[in-house]
Amino acid sequence: MRIGWLTVLLCMAAAPAAVAQQPAPTPSVLELFTSQGCSSCPAADTLLQTYAARPDLIALSLSVDYWDHLGWKDTLANPKHAARQRRYAKALGTGNVYTPQMVINGTAQAIGSQKDAIDKAIAATAKGLNTGRITVTATSKADRVVIDIGDYAGNAAREPATVWLAIVSPHVDVKIKRGENRGRMMTYHNVVRDITPVGMWSGKGMRIELPATVMTKAGDRCAVLLQADNGGRILGAAWMVE
Repeated sequence: MRIGWLTVLLCMAAAPAAVAQQPAPTPSVLELFTSQGCSSCPAADTLLQTYAARPDLIALSLSVDYWDHLGWKDTLANPKHAARQRRYAKALGTGNVYTPQMVINGTAQAIGSQKDAIDKAIAATAKGLNTGRITVTATSKADRVVIDIGDYAGNAAREPATVWLAIVSPHVDVKIKRGENRGRMMTYHNVVRDITPVGMWSGKGMRIELPATVMTKAGDRCAVLLQADNGGRILGAAWMVE
């Protein structure tokens, strides 16, 4: 018996201490401003699919309506998207809006079909995204959506921020019948149907509860973005989980 207990004690002593799990890095947020009426956009729309498949990214497609005069009314366009892009143009100092434009983490931009430039922008902005990491979670309950935002953990001055809720369709097929892309069948990925501010964050932990009816269509999903005001940097982001 003494030998048996000694063996157990030795095994216990030799067991490695449990390593505390670190929270996963905040996903980078890519926003592709695109249009069905733009002949330069299909290459960017196809590239977005590769980013949409990555778990470390929240890659979103936002169709704009300012090219509708070219002969085809974009079936996925929302005026909110063009307004959002104009805020980025002011904040980033890019001047006029254009398509296809990729905005990365709210602080960098690139032509939406230029993978090398986008990848460099992701790498350059990800460090800042995870400095003073702010935890963002979104959970789907039976009758509501619950969004939790953590405390600001950084040493810099706190930034007021807006909590945005994006309603996203994973993929949408569109047959384009007129305009510069007439005759093409396009598949759009992570299509933003609507993006709406649902709360303001002042640096302290908070919870937002919304009715489940915000999910307007079966199969859609939600993304939550915590963003400094006036088209500023992304401070945190998450996909909703059930």
